[in-house]
Amino acid sequence: MRHSFAPGKIILSGEYAVLFGYAGIAVPSPLGIQVEFDEDAASDRIEIYWEGANNEWLTYAEKIVGKTDSKLRGHLTIHSNLQLGKGMGSSTALLIVVTRALLGENSRKEALLIEDALNPGHSGFDFATIWEGVPILFRKGDTAKRIDISAELLRGAMLIDTGLPSESTAELVAWMRSREKQIEEPLKTIGNCTERLVRGEPLDAVMRDHNRAQITLGVVPPDVEKLIAAIEQIGGAGKVIGAGSRTGGAGMVLALGNQEGIKNIAYRRDMPIMAL
Repeated sequence: MRHSFAPGKIILSGEYAVLFGYAGIAVPSPLGIQVEFDEDAASDRIEIYWEGANNEWLTYAEKIVGKTDSKLRGHLTIHSNLQLGKGMGSSTALLIVVTRALLGENSRKEALLIEDALNPGHSGFDFATIWEGVPILFRKGDTAKRIDISAELLRGAMLIDTGLPSESTAELVAWMRSREKQIEEPLKTIGNCTERLVRGEPLDAVMRDHNRAQITLGVVPPDVEKLIAAIEQIGGAGKVIGAGSRTGGAGMVLALGNQEGIKNIAYRRDMPIMAL
């Protein structure tokens, strides 16, 4: 039986700005997706078992398997404690973990080709972080670089689940590209946030400016903006860690500060929360 694991990712800085040439920083999450593949020559195909997954995610898994062009037959079992579709790189993590299980650990080239096919227009940021499984300094067009991130940086950090975004990442990326001139300033601010983290500035201070830039981009819905404002009012900081959304939920929010205070803020809004 083959086993493979891929983590999700947490973007500390860089959402959308990496699409336009700015640098970003992301770290692998402790949450991820695990796959077990049991080869069975008597089977006529690769059968997928994924308890709790909806049809959309099962269909996506089937597309990944099809793109591998694997001649193997058997049973592919997927386990995930990663929040799906909420800004933690779940689609890329699934793609990588399935490709590794079927084609081996040295299948980076094949996995990237599948990413290009199934997620056209992606920046490469998620792929680099999840494939390498280490903190990454990423700039489109350059080789992703490993960056030393202190273990203390995210000590006590929490993730708040604000709900599924109303738009897909592809839709939001297209929206950003159509407004490149209008969003120059917030993109510059986000790029500068990455430079500040590289210089060693405190993450919470950087996150506050990053959040304001994301609000200006239009990807922090009103309820999520109020959530982060409440966290800031008690001395903390928060930011959406993925594509966000124009309406509805914004996926996962990274929160720093007083844990009890942040828990109370999230619970009053019926938003699940977890410690990193």
